[in-house]
Amino acid sequence: MILTVTLNPSLDRTIEVDRLVPGAMIRARSARLDPGGKGVNVSRALLAGGVGTRAVITVGGSDGDQLVRLLEADEIPLHAVEVDGRTRSNVTIVEPDGVVTKLNEPGGPLSRTELDRIAEVVLTEAGTASWVVACGSLPPGVPNGFYAELCRSCADAGVQVAIDSSGPPLQEAVEAGPDLIKPNREELAEAVGRPIDSVADAIEAAEELRERGAHTVLASLGASGAILVGPDGVVTGEAHVAAPRNTVGAGDALLAGFLRAGARGATALAEGLAWGAAAVRMPDSRMPLPRDIRRDDVHIHHRPDPRRPLLT
Repeated sequence: MILTVTLNPSLDRTIEVDRLVPGAMIRARSARLDPGGKGVNVSRALLAGGVGTRAVITVGGSDGDQLVRLLEADEIPLHAVEVDGRTRSNVTIVEPDGVVTKLNEPGGPLSRTELDRIAEVVLTEAGTASWVVACGSLPPGVPNGFYAELCRSCADAGVQVAIDSSGPPLQEAVEAGPDLIKPNREELAEAVGRPIDSVADAIEAAEELRERGAHTVLASLGASGAILVGPDGVVTGEAHVAAPRNTVGAGDALLAGFLRAGARGATALAEGLAWGAAAVRMPDSRMPLPRDIRRDDVHIHHRPDPRRPLLT
């Protein structure tokens, strides 16, 4: 079982339009409401792929109640921790050419008492888990070191930890020695304080984060695929998507597929890329089902060309 932790979940409304014109009245082609948050997406992808999972989330207010109903309708096992703040809502606007515009609320603050209750729930649930996957931004009021605290507590309990976050929370978590981190290109650049323009840049940045404490780095690079840097060396790969529809959740699907395939080596990277590409082909923020996975579209490079520039 893989346990996911999402402190800042959301209701995600995806709206498809013919063209986004600021200041204009626009009629939507379609709209869909899904449970959201990076850890929630990982659990949704794992469940769709037949992997045992449980999602620990915070919920508050009527929007929190609706989030729970959506997750229960999808039959996702969860432990909802009630908090005083209100569960946030996010809006994603998708245009036919794949351009995505996102409006994300910050989420409600969490108190120290609420954080202690969440940490207690996670450690209790982690007793039957192979991985604890902590994902997403931290709500207002949460110390940047919360993920680092979680890493240390899980390590003491003998449970592997993956972190998918950004900024100071990611950087502090790296120092705590997580088994896996999954930054995207922008988060990787932010973590090392320099641009990531080539495969060599990405590898160098990942190695730096490993020197700081991370055991393995799985970095998603958008249209350029992903790199895996760990004890077994460096592997890169990409999966061709002829007609991208929505990139929201692609990184979460990548992480889920990687964990599903054992979280190590080229085989796991290839599976993660196949899952991530399938998510990009989805019209909204749904996670791919087994029938959506196209493994033949994946190309793995055991000897990557470090001079290759990354696609913008």
